[in-house]
Amino acid sequence: MNDLIENRRSIRKFKLDKPVTREQLDRLLGAAMLAPSACNSRPWEFIAITKREILDEIARIHPYAGMCVTATAAIVVVAIPQTGEGPVGYFPQDCAAATQNILLEAVSMGLGTCWCGVYPREARIASIRELLKIPEPKIPFNVIAVGTPDQTPDRRGFFEGSKVNYVDA
Repeated sequence: MNDLIENRRSIRKFKLDKPVTREQLDRLLGAAMLAPSACNSRPWEFIAITKREILDEIARIHPYAGMCVTATAAIVVVAIPQTGEGPVGYFPQDCAAATQNILLEAVSMGLGTCWCGVYPREARIASIRELLKIPEPKIPFNVIAVGTPDQTPDRRGFFEGSKVNYVDA
């Protein structure tokens, strides 16, 4: 199994004295944009945040984003629901794939992350939309806290054979 997958953790405490750089954010966002999407529709935009006041406000308004008080950056994945021609309704899968790419690329860079869901919770969508002035029909999909880890949580995932059904030839 890939070491990046095995070493990925949800980090909830970061080192405030080690800021995430613009170059590091660009690398994370480049990884996000390499994610697969339905018919290559790429139904996403990203907001990269390093402003301390905004990080603190995210921690205040999102019930599970308290780690943003020590994160030195955050990335908000913004979904763009498709309408009309092309694939409709696949933005959750597409934005989740982009998010996972960010999480894994961060591990490769020695950074830590924590994925904080926004969509589909209406109250969270409304508060993040208002804070970051995200116009409709765009949807704040999640907040990813980013920084240098100040903790090393134990691995929580594992292979669970009872959840697998094989369909053999």
